[in-house]
Amino acid sequence: MLSHTEPTAVISKNAKLLILVASLGYFVDVYDLILFGVVRIPSLKSLGLSGDDLLLQGSKLMNTQMAGMLLGGLLWGILGDKKGRKSVLFGSILLYSLANAANGLVNDIQTYMLLRFVAGVGLAGELGAGVTIVNESLPKEKRGLGALFIAGTGALGAVTAALVAGMSQDPEWWRMTYFVGGGMGLALLLLRLGTMESTLFAQMDAKVEKGNFLQLFTSYSKFSRYFLCILMGLPIWYIVGILVLYAAELSKQLHVQGTILPGNVVICCYLGLSSGDFLSGLVSQWLKSRKQTVYIFVLGSFLFMGLYLFSYGLTSPIFYFICFGLGFSGGYWAVFITMASEQFGTNIRATVTTTVPNFVRGALILINMGFQMLLGDYGLITAALIVGIVCNGAALWAAYQLEETFTKDLDFIDA
Repeated sequence: MLSHTEPTAVISKNAKLLILVASLGYFVDVYDLILFGVVRIPSLKSLGLSGDDLLLQGSKLMNTQMAGMLLGGLLWGILGDKKGRKSVLFGSILLYSLANAANGLVNDIQTYMLLRFVAGVGLAGELGAGVTIVNESLPKEKRGLGALFIAGTGALGAVTAALVAGMSQDPEWWRMTYFVGGGMGLALLLLRLGTMESTLFAQMDAKVEKGNFLQLFTSYSKFSRYFLCILMGLPIWYIVGILVLYAAELSKQLHVQGTILPGNVVICCYLGLSSGDFLSGLVSQWLKSRKQTVYIFVLGSFLFMGLYLFSYGLTSPIFYFICFGLGFSGGYWAVFITMASEQFGTNIRATVTTTVPNFVRGALILINMGFQMLLGDYGLITAALIVGIVCNGAALWAAYQLEETFTKDLDFIDA
């Protein structure tokens, strides 16, 4: 028996290269994705905005970026199933690198909004294509390890964004941070030249219909799996898009002692996310269960959300530690993406793996809308709490409904 199982557990050199390339690609992706949240205030002040407009226009820009990711997730996912996973790895990073570099040149809010949309379209393709090609290249016993390194390394991109943004007090330094992101992305294209296409995709029967997004809506089984996968990731972007993005405003309501800097909040949260991604992948391997891992981390999200929203008068170091805990509990991104990828066949896997995380990110539009609607009647703290309970509760229910996929064979087609 051992002689049959050992060879399947060996990770090939090509698979290791794919993990490296996908990990670094997602690192740059997250750097550019989170950078706006870090430089929101200085960039909008530089464009002449002040007061409440910093929050309102910042929210609109974030929603515009997420709308771009919704469209991009669909476009890149379909392309990944029709033309191959490797094509998406090249095209998406080229688009978002150029768009983010151009962000450093904007002088008005309209151009800023347009470029955030274009950048969002580009940013949407990286993770799904990377996870899909890695999952299809690894033995089933080791799939969780691939996503672990991709998501864990990627989360450090946000920490880097915050560090780069804090390197200068120049009010126009935010422009340089965008140039850095664009430059890193273009440099990464050179490393992509050595990657190979997924064997499962390359060997798929040419007659099989590939990348038909509407196929996900042709049966209750496929649609329910797809919708549940999206619900499962909601707490992660609730943490990033509400508790972290508006930490400066929330901390004032909570009477936190000392000034809370957005960049420091991002660093703490994403150090937590990176740590959580690495640990959740290992926990998943140890428990041999994706579902149980999701339960553990979502319950942790409930806990730290409560600590964040019910602790008044904290010192800033304790507040930053709670932000780290929030990030850590949201660090099941690797397990969540892997589980979504494993739910569907090779002919539509890239479409699912690319659109699901981007629909989760795009759901931030609805999360933000709900948050804004509740603000007037309930205030910042209670509005954030209500939205958080809904997101975390939906994730637990979704994980319970989905099948366990830890050792599922991915060589199958969804008819």
